[in-house]
Amino acid sequence: MNVPDRDEYPIPEAPEPKSRFHTRLALMLVGIGAVAAGVYYGPRASAAESKHEAPAMAPAKVTVSTVEQQTLAEHRELIGRVDARETVEIRPRVPGHIDDVRFQAGSVVEKGDILFVIDPRQYRAQVDLAAAAVERAKVRVGIAESEAKRTGSLLATRAVSVEESDTRNSRLAEARTDLSAAEATLVSAKLNLEYTEVRAPIRGKVNRALVTAGNLVSSENLLTTVVSTGDVYVYADVDENTALAFDRLRREKKMGEGQLMVEMQVGDEKDYPHRGFIESADNRVDAATGTLVYRMIFSNEDESLVPGLYARVRLPVSAPAPALLVSERSIGTNQSQKFVLTVKPDNTVAYRTVKLGPVLQGKRVIREGIEPGDRVIVNGLQRVTAGMIVDPAVAN
Repeated sequence: MNVPDRDEYPIPEAPEPKSRFHTRLALMLVGIGAVAAGVYYGPRASAAESKHEAPAMAPAKVTVSTVEQQTLAEHRELIGRVDARETVEIRPRVPGHIDDVRFQAGSVVEKGDILFVIDPRQYRAQVDLAAAAVERAKVRVGIAESEAKRTGSLLATRAVSVEESDTRNSRLAEARTDLSAAEATLVSAKLNLEYTEVRAPIRGKVNRALVTAGNLVSSENLLTTVVSTGDVYVYADVDENTALAFDRLRREKKMGEGQLMVEMQVGDEKDYPHRGFIESADNRVDAATGTLVYRMIFSNEDESLVPGLYARVRLPVSAPAPALLVSERSIGTNQSQKFVLTVKPDNTVAYRTVKLGPVLQGKRVIREGIEPGDRVIVNGLQRVTAGMIVDPAVAN
């Protein structure tokens, strides 16, 4: 009997045991969990490593300035106007036609210089007429005196009546009166002739000619103006509180003895280069504005102070006292509060609320909040906050 080949009739394999299947399943689950854990924790580990390896941020660079302490007096700034000590409007005293203009616009004229000449012919004729009237009056006085002298002897011999004697004496008195009137008319005529030469009443700088030759003028016409040279006045309105503070210092003699000094600048001048003193003040406060006018005198040797200029005047309102000064750039605003940022010795930033005073010498006075020698930040306030460490550099 032939036995069948194994390859031709394969023998079926026995089923795999259940324990081996469970083992493979457990291994697959463990592998899947490990992969999930790696996906979840992998980014965190990478971020932690990058954070650990990043370099530290360098301190912010700022510019600082040391708080200055100086002995200064507080001032109030006033707006005033420069004016000449003497201002004259030149008008003709007699009517007539302008014959000549004898000055250059803007030049300095001396007192008595001829500025305008009015046609003098009619006034010279009036002088001649008045002089003839004087001579005629003198002749009449002579005749009346002769008659009056003879009256005495004639009256003694009863050659004339008393009434005739009184009449002759009356004619003498009338003739003398007429002579006085004629002499006065002559003086007036000579004055009018003199007024045809319009002269400068003061020494000063003359304006341009407002009326030229050939025009008919009268006393209503303004010919030109002359303003005095040298010292000038400055008028400024002072509010009553400032005036009271200033007067208190003056009464207590905290401003020293003598003239009360003030400072002034005009236009684009820096600081207050002009020094002057208070000459006078109004004797009452204007009830409508609550101010009174101070008049101050300033030297003007170089004639740079032109009448009409606006001026800023500094008026002292306190005695000299220690004051803390900082740059305006170091002051910040936090809503309604003013503050500065200071740098401590360990280069950390500190926030200080301050109380401001006036501006003196181009810097701001700080009344409260800082101490002398503190370092305040003047550049870089926007880049730092309180508590930060900074790299300070001293401002020039």
